[in-house]
Amino acid sequence: MQANALLTQDELDFIRTMQHTFQPAAAESASHLTVNGGSQIKDLLTRLIAQEQVTLQAQFENQQMSFPLQLVEDEFHALQLQLGAPHIYEDGPMMRPWRLTLETPVALEDELGLSTGLWVREISFKGVLLEIRDQPEPPRSFDLWFSPTNGAPIALHGILQRRTGQTLAAYNLSESQQSEIERLREYILQAHRQAHPELHPQLSK
Repeated sequence: MQANALLTQDELDFIRTMQHTFQPAAAESASHLTVNGGSQIKDLLTRLIAQEQVTLQAQFENQQMSFPLQLVEDEFHALQLQLGAPHIYEDGPMMRPWRLTLETPVALEDELGLSTGLWVREISFKGVLLEIRDQPEPPRSFDLWFSPTNGAPIALHGILQRRTGQTLAAYNLSESQQSEIERLREYILQAHRQAHPELHPQLSK
């Protein structure tokens, strides 16, 4: 039985509005964009996003956010633009990912949940600065778990880039699983919201 054989267009629109209004809180966390424009602009944008990586960039003070745009099909088979968690960068001698400095270092854990001698001091979605404890040399690579406070553990694969001090070493995380990097970016976004509430006014409401 087809709904449009029983309901008018206004009634269907009302039902769709109600369904959208009462979606679960988890779904409300996703950000959507509605694009107003001619059909040619919409078609071009749709093709670009379907074939290439398209981002929306925002610049503020010495920081830059780059939001990936994705096409998502809703339950009515309509395509919508959805914003992904942003890549956050900061200016300096060169543009680099925004790094979260932990007030208290957090030990990386093995698969059994046991602490190792590698302690996270700073972390971004691309790299991590570790403090080396109880080890003569930093390992060339690691496959360990980062367990942030009040967060689920995130599996990371790090490759040694350089030593930055007697007990500090920088690691590249780019070869970690993409799903884990996405979770790390979500965690860093939440930390950025707490560090810069003026850029995330929804938290103050």
